[in-house]
Amino acid sequence: MTTTTITDGVLITRYIHGDNPAFEILLTRHKSRILSSIYLLIGDRYLSEDIFQETFIKIIHNIQEGKYNHEDKFLPWALRIARNMSIDSLRAKKRMPVVLDTEGRNVFDAMGITVESQEDCRILQDETEMLRQWIRELPDDQREVLILRQYAELSFKEIAVITNTNINTCIGRMHYAILNMRKKMQKNTV
Repeated sequence: MTTTTITDGVLITRYIHGDNPAFEILLTRHKSRILSSIYLLIGDRYLSEDIFQETFIKIIHNIQEGKYNHEDKFLPWALRIARNMSIDSLRAKKRMPVVLDTEGRNVFDAMGITVESQEDCRILQDETEMLRQWIRELPDDQREVLILRQYAELSFKEIAVITNTNINTCIGRMHYAILNMRKKMQKNTV
């Protein structure tokens, strides 16, 4: 059985029974999505890495204390812990999150957008900064759902678990986030 076919639940069971490499597989499998989600909420690469480490320390303690009972729902559970720790950090720092990827680039670089000239590059940078600003201006609950849905690529069910709300609330928040973004776009193009 390859490591990609072993479920998260099996890996956690193995880890509980002393198989430390099983946890390393779990960490490797989910590191980029969890770290990206933290970074999208925090906007500071180094702080995001610190929060990521603290998140996994908390995850390890919770598993060792028998507090994990989510079967194969490890990622949503881990993302909820990461989200809560990120929010605690934001409250402590009173910082505004910035929407960038894990490498410190704007989110659209990963979409394969190519730029033909310096002028095109500048236009793209301006548009990207404007989009990031609009995302920052969204209400917190809408911004969070938008980030988790569009950038962490989570389902509404997973987002509902992470945000401790129901699916319809998440869908509604996403709907209003899109409406608010469209209004800002229309206002800007008029």
